[in-house]
Amino acid sequence: MNTKEKLKKKYGEEKVNNMLSYLDMVLDRNQYINLTAVTDKEEAIEKHIVDSLTITDLREYKKAKKIVDIGTGAGFPGIPLAIVSPEKFFILIDSKLKKLKVVEEFTKKLKIENTVTIHARAEEIGGKEDFYERFDLCVSRAVANLDKLSILCLPFIKKGGSFIAYKGENYEEELYKAEKTIRRLGGKIDRVISLSGNNRTISGHVLIVVKKKE
Repeated sequence: MNTKEKLKKKYGEEKVNNMLSYLDMVLDRNQYINLTAVTDKEEAIEKHIVDSLTITDLREYKKAKKIVDIGTGAGFPGIPLAIVSPEKFFILIDSKLKKLKVVEEFTKKLKIENTVTIHARAEEIGGKEDFYERFDLCVSRAVANLDKLSILCLPFIKKGGSFIAYKGENYEEELYKAEKTIRRLGGKIDRVISLSGNNRTISGHVLIVVKKKE
């Protein structure tokens, strides 16, 4: 069973076709706007779709109703997650307006109605009333180190909520350096989930789950 067939078995043909259509649009527009460094379709399926969906079986994701994606870029992980979970609401934040305009255009074409894009720097809006502790879950595949990501993401999360960082396999030093910052911001490292076998993808070798204390 190939990757597409596995995805369809788990999420259904319609949702997978929507994700693939979105990815096709991203790769096509990538010729004119720098949206992704990955240009091969099969590699992009693994890196952008499979990788984005690695959190869907986690209890933190299942119970979350309102989710924020920090540094969404071309819409990953937010858009694949929004497609497979239409009952959840996603806010996608990025500082690059060109990319967000593309995300908005493509979500309208595909009639994805449970996402909103916001052009802003996370550090500038995380403390504002409309965003501070308003989300059940924050996700990020951004390339910043975990210490910086924690500073950006933890303000958005409700007490008792979670932050999940998609990280490469050389995460141990980042984790060590971020622990003090995470505690200072009212969080704690809950667990590190190693992705192995068929789930092991290019950017998401581990998921770091940070809880915000109640």
